[in-house]
Amino acid sequence: MAIMVNQVGYEAEDAGKRAVASAPGGYVLKNAAGETVWRGEAGDAVRDPLCGETLYPLDFGSVCAAGKYRLENESGERSDTFAIGRDVFSGVHNAMVKALYFQRCGCALEEKYAGPYTHAACHMAESRIYGEGDRGLEARGGWHDAGDYGRYITPGAVTVGHLLYAYKLYPQSFRELLHIPESGNKVADVLNECRYELEWMLKMQREDGGVYHKLTAWQHAPFVMPEEDRDDFYAYPVSSLAVADFCACMALAARMYDSVDRMFAWRMEAAAKLSWQWLEKHPEPVLFVNPEGSNTGEYGDSTDADERLWAAAEMLLLAARRGEDRSGYMAALQKILATGLAVTDFGWTNVAGFAALAVLTDFRQTAGKEIREIFRGQVFREADRLTDMSTRNVFGMAMKAEDFCWGSNMVVTNRGILLALACEILRTEIKDMSRDQAREAVARMARYQEVIQAQIDYLLGKNITGYSFVTGYGDHAYRHPHLRTTAADGIDEPMAGWVSGGPNGKPGDELAVREIPAGTPPMKCYLDREECYSLNEMTIYWNSSAVFVTAFLRSRALAVESHRDSGI
Repeated sequence: MAIMVNQVGYEAEDAGKRAVASAPGGYVLKNAAGETVWRGEAGDAVRDPLCGETLYPLDFGSVCAAGKYRLENESGERSDTFAIGRDVFSGVHNAMVKALYFQRCGCALEEKYAGPYTHAACHMAESRIYGEGDRGLEARGGWHDAGDYGRYITPGAVTVGHLLYAYKLYPQSFRELLHIPESGNKVADVLNECRYELEWMLKMQREDGGVYHKLTAWQHAPFVMPEEDRDDFYAYPVSSLAVADFCACMALAARMYDSVDRMFAWRMEAAAKLSWQWLEKHPEPVLFVNPEGSNTGEYGDSTDADERLWAAAEMLLLAARRGEDRSGYMAALQKILATGLAVTDFGWTNVAGFAALAVLTDFRQTAGKEIREIFRGQVFREADRLTDMSTRNVFGMAMKAEDFCWGSNMVVTNRGILLALACEILRTEIKDMSRDQAREAVARMARYQEVIQAQIDYLLGKNITGYSFVTGYGDHAYRHPHLRTTAADGIDEPMAGWVSGGPNGKPGDELAVREIPAGTPPMKCYLDREECYSLNEMTIYWNSSAVFVTAFLRSRALAVESHRDSGI
């Protein structure tokens, strides 16, 4: 039996405080003093398709007093503890951003910033350019991508994209200092951290605008500390995937940093334009596969249409800002959109959702009504599909069984991003609506926000495994990520803030295949084991996707707090 809750907590003003239980009957909510503050009955039984069990919803939305709580049933079984309060996601949100600091390559992590998770500067040697003899490349810096020590352009661009758009839309959610070396320099720390990756990305661009696909060793390192990994690193061949993602990311960052550091913004603008020229000279896909014998992350793809779409959208907005000719970017957008490409995903495999973010959050409406409507129509069709999907399981998940793949937790949070974008569109349009239209828009936003909340509830413990999938957050947070530094540093607890890949209905590592019986329902296909890279690895872009969603939720909580303080 189990009582599954969001182990971090619930906003005091949110009426959607929900848990899931494995048994019917009466339940009580007790505060830290052991006092009962709520009594209620479990809802009707639901046979849940994602975990294969009959479960019962609990709704304690009427409880608003701040404090620590737990749920209990008539048999005395207890849930994990959780908070009710205001801005309850501030800690986990900041930890998920700060976690990126621990992935910095090419510098020492000092105790004053890293606490016990220190290590010496790593991967300081010059890299070699694959296929070009002994020609070298100075490309120190950037973030280790995942549990390995490689650095990759496409996932790096996606990570920065998530974070910059989250900051653009919800700056109030990034107001705290994160205690990184740049903290206190009058720049938001999320921008400070992104800059560390952007500076490395700039080193990966060739003089002709081409961008090396990745920078890794020939084989994954053993489980040693990063400074002990002394294998030669290689800059792997240019791909149009990397060039287009680089172009898009640099154009976006040039706009975002323009008021922070104009010289840095100009460098990125020039780099974006150079890579766009490369794309124009190479209109056919230049895809990537690992050379024979190399086993580091491939990040391959079957098409570069979505990458080129993102690049065109970001270059269009940058050109509009500079008063430059936009016709080439418009033509590229129209040509790709005419193929019917889906524009509602935000992962490294399909980055077209970032083009939707660019176009639909542009207050100038640079792309024009026709293109905006294509993006808008797809976003709302997908938002409504996800909302309907969330009613078909007891957890409120915008997921089907087949969606529990490698990195399923990014599917969860990316769908939160899509729903957040739908909310942003409605928020900007509502001023031009009639009263009845506005009322319906507000109701629609509330439905979307409820589903977004359910995705984060799941991530933080309201799931059949009972794990919070973020290290350090929750009584039952997972503790054994597939991450070389946490395996080799001799410290029992991992650094806080890492998002696990999560349940995978088709696990791909030897231990998971052996330990998880065939036919196990997908939400149950999880082990908190370091060896299980197909279940329990972490990556920078799983974190950044989750950060976007918590930024959205924090912005709503902070707005309520601001209205209360102002007497509105």
